[in-house]
Order: sequence, then structure tokens, then C-alpha cells
Amino acid sequence: MMITRWQAPIVPTKQQVQMILESEGLEPYEEVYEPSIKIQDHRHPFAEVRVVVSGEMIFNISGNQFVLRPGDRVEIPANTKHSHMAQGNQNCICVCAHRAI
Repeated sequence: MMITRWQAPIVPTKQQVQMILESEGLEPYEEVYEPSIKIQDHRHPFAEVRVVVSGEMIFNISGNQFVLRPGDRVEIPANTKHSHMAQGNQNCICVCAHRAI
């Protein structure tokens, strides 16, 4: 797992995040999560890349819990157990992509 925290004062837009992921050869798509809806533990046969565009998301990856805020990025290796949930009172919007292993 690799977490990249956004450090600049201006957070990238959804379109900018999509362009960044496309420049890495990925095919980004958008996911929207309502507050307090939990996605239970699961795994993927591919690496998952996720960047939060707005809102906040609590992640649990193999027992490590952390919060992602706008601009933050996480890369979850293939076959890694993880769960997540939007935090706060607004929807969490993410731009995601799959990286082949």
C-alpha cells in the first residue's frame, strides 16, 4: 500500500486527477459514496488506485486505518483485503483506476 498526501494549498479538480491517471496509462472512473455507507472487506485481482476529489474517506487496509482527504491518493496492491467508508456529512467523490499486475 502506498499513500500520497496532497501537500499543495490548491486541491486538484476531478478533471485534473483524471488527466494525471490517464498520463500514467490508466483508465480512470468516478465513484461517489454517501456518508456512513461502508464497503465491507473485499479484495481485487488487480491493484487499485484511488484519489479523493471531495469529502473524506476512512480506509482500513489489512488492519491499518487512515483517513483520505481531497487530493490524497492510495494505491492498494492486488489481493489486499480492504474496506472503506465516507466520513462526515457529505458525499465522498473519488477518481479510481485499476493497474494490471
